[in-house]
Amino acid sequence: MPLHLRPSAPIAADALLPGDPGRALALAQLLLEKPLMSNHHRGLWGYSGRTHDGLDLTIQSTGMGGPSAAIVLEELARLGVRRAIRVGTCGAFDPDLGLGSLLRVERAIAGDGVSARLGVDEAEPDPEISRLLASSAPEATGVTVATTDLFYESGELDPGWAERGAEAVEMETAAIFAIGRRLGVATGCLLVVSDLLSDSGRERIEDEALAEAAAGMGRAAAAALASDAP
Repeated sequence: MPLHLRPSAPIAADALLPGDPGRALALAQLLLEKPLMSNHHRGLWGYSGRTHDGLDLTIQSTGMGGPSAAIVLEELARLGVRRAIRVGTCGAFDPDLGLGSLLRVERAIAGDGVSARLGVDEAEPDPEISRLLASSAPEATGVTVATTDLFYESGELDPGWAERGAEAVEMETAAIFAIGRRLGVATGCLLVVSDLLSDSGRERIEDEALAEAAAGMGRAAAAALASDAP
């Protein structure tokens, strides 16, 4: 039995990984026909069930930051997860990206401690998962993100991120990609722009608009997995 996840329902081979437990609940209610709570230990809410497309799916929150996400993905892999898509939010500093925009991560610049501990400077998604996401979410912009351990200080943008091609910043993707590759779990990532970051400060999306965008993100991620279910 893993130390942090205590499953009370079967864990599927395919998983969506929101950071927010509330988003995990909302996506479970949206995507699963009869969602069963599969974990509540440590406040990491998780749900399992079958989608309307017939895909067995687990939706498991990871908490905030790379260390928590790394623990969750490691334990999900031990429980049989083989494909996982992060569905989260980010702050964009590319002026061409707007609040609510859907992004598909093609590369993550590692500025987080988990990736540093693993000796990873950049991390990429599984090519097949990325292809499936591009097909299920053609409106999503392919981007490079920077992954950091700091939330509020991310408003003070590291100039090196943009120089290396990053258009947005978040807190889990590089760690999930790196741990997934290490464990043999195929990973990908869709993000919604929840904040616009600039020298003048932070502009935040409205809660209702974020919920609507997150629902679309979840549908696209689940559809990607269902389109090529093993």
